[in-house]
Amino acid sequence: MEQVAEGIRRFRSHFVNWYLVEEDGRLAAIDAGLPPAWDDLQRALGGRSGALEAIVLTHAHVDHLGFAERARRELGAVIYAPAPDADLIGSRFRAAKSQRSSLRYARYSAGRSAMAAMLATHAFTAKPVRELRTFVDGEALEGVPGKPRVVATPGHTWGHSAVHLPERDVLFTGDALVTCNPFTGERGPRIIASGATANSPQALLSLDRIAETGAGTLLPGHGDPWRGGASEAARLARAAGSS
Repeated sequence: MEQVAEGIRRFRSHFVNWYLVEEDGRLAAIDAGLPPAWDDLQRALGGRSGALEAIVLTHAHVDHLGFAERARRELGAVIYAPAPDADLIGSRFRAAKSQRSSLRYARYSAGRSAMAAMLATHAFTAKPVRELRTFVDGEALEGVPGKPRVVATPGHTWGHSAVHLPERDVLFTGDALVTCNPFTGERGPRIIASGATANSPQALLSLDRIAETGAGTLLPGHGDPWRGGASEAARLARAAGSS
């Protein structure tokens, strides 16, 4: 656990980040890590099960859905998700398609480690989310702690959305922009490898949406926080290109 901004804590579940946002004792999670992140969530709540009011999912990949359904069922948390990814999030038998096989990245130690973690944590057999509320680009989730605003950033998945907290100058970029590519181990702002991306050219175009937010701090789904501003992060990610 790490305090990364005012009222925001970062948790790292294996190679995946998820976050807790606090507002007047109320909590919202941004993404839900891998299934074992449930234990970290329980420790963070410290018995305040009703404090977790919502989970905002950036996209449909299983390494971000870990404890979502369990928190909905056992804690009463409301799950919010991008409308274009809703069918994937709610089904055990559908998976987001990628441009190429992730097995191509087995030559990288980071890629092998990420794949091993997914298998060891049973990420692929995690329960789908049975009930959720969908959101669309530009929507303000006023009832969610932190009052997040939705920024559509398709490419990684077709529904991928970043989550902006303008009052705190923070943007949760999910996997639209990361500071560590979990498939290759490369560091610095970039998009994720095409082995886990629906359309890399579109992902690169969506960097413009990230830059437009003007956020000072970016909190990615993989890698460390970026505090050099959204525009510079997007510029560096474009320069890094796809992998």
